[in-house]
Amino acid sequence: MQIAFHIGANCTDEDRLLKSILKNADALLQQGIAVPGPGKYRKLIREAIESLDGGTPAGGARDVLLDAIVEDDDIARIVLANDNFITIPKRIFDHSVFYHQAEKKVHGLHALFPDDEVSLFMGLRHPASFLQETMRRADVSSLAQYLGVLPPQEVHWSDVVRRIKRAAPQTPLYVWCNEDTPLIWEELMRLQSGVADDTPMTGQFDILSDIITRQGMQELAMRMDSIAPGDVEARENLIADVLEAHALPDLIEDSIGLPELDDLMVQAMTEAYEADLDVIAKMDGVELILPFD
Repeated sequence: MQIAFHIGANCTDEDRLLKSILKNADALLQQGIAVPGPGKYRKLIREAIESLDGGTPAGGARDVLLDAIVEDDDIARIVLANDNFITIPKRIFDHSVFYHQAEKKVHGLHALFPDDEVSLFMGLRHPASFLQETMRRADVSSLAQYLGVLPPQEVHWSDVVRRIKRAAPQTPLYVWCNEDTPLIWEELMRLQSGVADDTPMTGQFDILSDIITRQGMQELAMRMDSIAPGDVEARENLIADVLEAHALPDLIEDSIGLPELDDLMVQAMTEAYEADLDVIAKMDGVELILPFD
């Protein structure tokens, strides 16, 4: 069984990738790909991992879980997602470590499905906007209270990715930047679902439609007819053109209002983020999905 699990990060696509894939659930099922509703597995998997406490599950636990998650017998791949899989926003920086539970959760997931082909998917986000939004969700008023002794400019995604790979070295890990999602949304949908390349999909412009004008969507629909299915480069170039001409500025730019993150600090974090992505791109077993790549 292939298990494709979107494990976060918190405050990235907010379940929108799952919702877009779910729009194609019936067509995917015809290919042996199940996209169960999150209510069927999130609490179940979380409690199962917590009950392990680093140990080994009882015999038959894997089959019991799968029977609860999917009803069909002829399933080759299951698509799962939980942006709170590693932890909730309030606990992201417990002990001043960025996602300190990453190894435990990933190890637990593999313990539950030891002989299955697990692949992991994770969206990243500019650390400044990530901190601002997760702090808001955690209802924390001070960045120092939230991070502890960890300086904001040392919030590195590569640290999290490295620890995930340490916990599951043979497991493919696909990562991308939340800022790029309008350009690569269809690619992400196809990658996680594992759908055949020639299968038409619905929902591939869900992100884009939220951040451009109605005129922009009309232009996109008209010009898409000239692009061959599977021509990723042409599709991304078209989306970039439409974004440039029809984007809603208030919806495509994050405004950082944390007093601890002034313009100089945000600039330093931007440079660190870009350097960090270069580190991630060179990691074994990790695929960094970038537009125009």
